[in-house]
Amino acid sequence: MGNQFFRLLLRLFPHQHHHTHTHSLSLHISHSSAFHFRNLVISLKSLRQNEVKRQKTASMAKLFLLIALCMLPALAAATRPMRTPFTVEGKVYCDTCRAGYETKAITYIAGAKVRLECRDKTSMALLYTKEGTTDSAGCYKIPVAEDHLDQFCDAVLVSSPQKDCATVSPGRERARVILTANNGIASYNRFANAMGFMRTEALSGCTQILKELQELDE
Repeated sequence: MGNQFFRLLLRLFPHQHHHTHTHSLSLHISHSSAFHFRNLVISLKSLRQNEVKRQKTASMAKLFLLIALCMLPALAAATRPMRTPFTVEGKVYCDTCRAGYETKAITYIAGAKVRLECRDKTSMALLYTKEGTTDSAGCYKIPVAEDHLDQFCDAVLVSSPQKDCATVSPGRERARVILTANNGIASYNRFANAMGFMRTEALSGCTQILKELQELDE
C-alpha cells in the first residue's frame, strides 16, 4: 500500500523530484568546490611560509658567512707565528731590607725561574705558558712567537735559587705585559716591571737606608 502511494506521488509531481535531485547535486558540487578551494588556500599558505623560512635561513647563512670572512684575517694573524717574535724582558731582585719595594740595597738574583702566563680576557682560562731563567745580572728574556691580542699576559715569579731570599715579595710577584702588535708600539721588546723575593732577615744596614727614604718622603 505504501509503495503504491509513493508511485502515485511521483506520477503527480515528477518535476518536484527532479528539482530536488538537481538542487541536491548543486549543493554537493558547491560544497565540493569550497572544500577543494579551502585546501588550495591552505596549501598556498604553507608554501608561502616555507618560502619565507627558506629565505630567512639563507639570509642568516649569508650573515654568518660574512662575519666569518671578516674575522678570518684577525684569527689567522693571531694564530700564525710572527716573523719577528716578541721578547719579554725583566729583572728579578732580592729585597734585602724587606721593605716591600726596591731600595739601593737590593741585589739581583741569578738563576731565578720566571714563567710567562697568558689568559683569556673573558674566562681567565690559562691559554699559554713559557718559562725563562735569569742570567748573572738577574735579567730574563722570554721569546714569544705568537700574538696574544685578546689575552692578559703576566710574567710570574716561580722560584729563587737563594735559600735566604726565596719568599715572594707581596705585590711584586707578577708583572703585566702587552703581547700584541695591534697597540701602536713599534718595538717588539716588552719590558716587565722588576719582580722580587724577600730576604729571610733584613741586612744590618737596612735601618739607616729605610730612615733615609722616610726623610726623603717627608
